[in-house]
Amino acid sequence: MLSTVGSFLQDLQNEDKGIKTAAIFTADGSEIAASTLMEVLLMNDFKLVINKITYDVQCPKKEKLSREQTTEMENMKSLVHRLFTALHLEEFQKKREHHLLEKIDYLKGQLQPLEQMKAKIEDRSEAKTSGLLWAGLAVLSVQGGAMAWLTWWVYSWDIMEPVTYFITFANSMVFFAYFIVTRQDYTYSAVKSRQFLHFFHKKSKQQHFDVVQYNQLKEDLAKATEALRRVRHSLYLQMPVEELNEKK
Repeated sequence: MLSTVGSFLQDLQNEDKGIKTAAIFTADGSEIAASTLMEVLLMNDFKLVINKITYDVQCPKKEKLSREQTTEMENMKSLVHRLFTALHLEEFQKKREHHLLEKIDYLKGQLQPLEQMKAKIEDRSEAKTSGLLWAGLAVLSVQGGAMAWLTWWVYSWDIMEPVTYFITFANSMVFFAYFIVTRQDYTYSAVKSRQFLHFFHKKSKQQHFDVVQYNQLKEDLAKATEALRRVRHSLYLQMPVEELNEKK
């Protein structure tokens, strides 16, 4: 009631090491999925192919059960399923914990060289972004100094006042154009983040750093870590008092 075609074929190969390939097909030649329940498989005749040798399997016809027998059978299936789960849950979770630990170690091994490359790219991008910000400050300082020099030493305030007005208006147009292009308000933190990402992706292409692969590995690692936390929490709840005291 709980076995599948895949587990049945695996049991065959475990029992007889001489079996290299095994598959099950319907009578008309369609391969049956490994997730199909054995109960469903035994409803009709099928073909068992072992090492390219075909065996025709004829299943006995089931008698039609009454409503009471069907209900009793469903209750029995439910009971067997609960017993199987209770007896094998801890073993299954320990196997899953071991599998998740291996997967996490593998993902960390894949991420380690990418993390080192990413750290170097981030340092260079941060340096370029900081340099650009300092350059902007230098330009504004030069602009302010030039306006002061023209106001007090070359011309007068009466002449320079409309010039400063048009400069301010031009700056407003630049900020508005930035909003139209990026759909973001012009703030120094937003400009810095955007410029940092620009330098980062540009440097990533030059260094052949796969950002998509890195993000996928990080996502898989986060999922595996969360799954391991849930499995360990479940195992912790099922431990006897003596084992819990030893853990503590």
